[in-house]
Amino acid sequence: MAVRDVRRSEAGLSFEGNSVGFTTFPTDVQFFVAGMDWQDTYDKELSKLLTSEIGAQEVIVFDHTVRVDDPNADRAPARNVHSDYSADGAKRRLVDILGEDKAAEWSKGHFAFINLWRPIGAAINSAPLGFICPSSVADDDWILLDLIYPDRKGQIMGVAANPDHDWLYLSKMTPDEIAFFNIFDNRGLPSIAHSALDMVEDPNIHTVRRSIESRTLVRYAA
Repeated sequence: MAVRDVRRSEAGLSFEGNSVGFTTFPTDVQFFVAGMDWQDTYDKELSKLLTSEIGAQEVIVFDHTVRVDDPNADRAPARNVHSDYSADGAKRRLVDILGEDKAAEWSKGHFAFINLWRPIGAAINSAPLGFICPSSVADDDWILLDLIYPDRKGQIMGVAANPDHDWLYLSKMTPDEIAFFNIFDNRGLPSIAHSALDMVEDPNIHTVRRSIESRTLVRYAA
């Protein structure tokens, strides 16, 4: 598939229109290491970003995943094209996070699940994160996939290949840059399919791709 580099031309790309946005947003966190006291600082940064960029009124950061492109890593880049929640999966996750009563309250208003992704340590040279423009995805392309956990059941959406898909990414993303993208919105903003891409920017560079993806639940003012 051809992949469009939005760094060359961001004309017409917006979160509201494409369910994904990119911005420069440096972090004060230097090391995303388990057991270190960085999550509170980073959560506050992400809340500030989402308030500014998409107008979120309330932000709950509920998960961070560090990925390393190494076969021995605990979490490697996800190379299956997907979106994190189906509509039913999002409703179940809302209850998991908030409880029945508060989930019912949030459901009366406008809420969404938004993911944020950034490189760690060095610019991304291999396996960058790519996205499919929602307008190019047919309804029949989506495939519901159940996830069975010891304590709960989730549901994500896989994506079947389609030559009409319009793929995009931001080349050579640095740790000072971040992508924010829509997973589910109860007022209809499309979910965006995404995946690590099997591509290399410069074969002479051998840095290992490291990244952190954060999952958030947001509530809008209206």
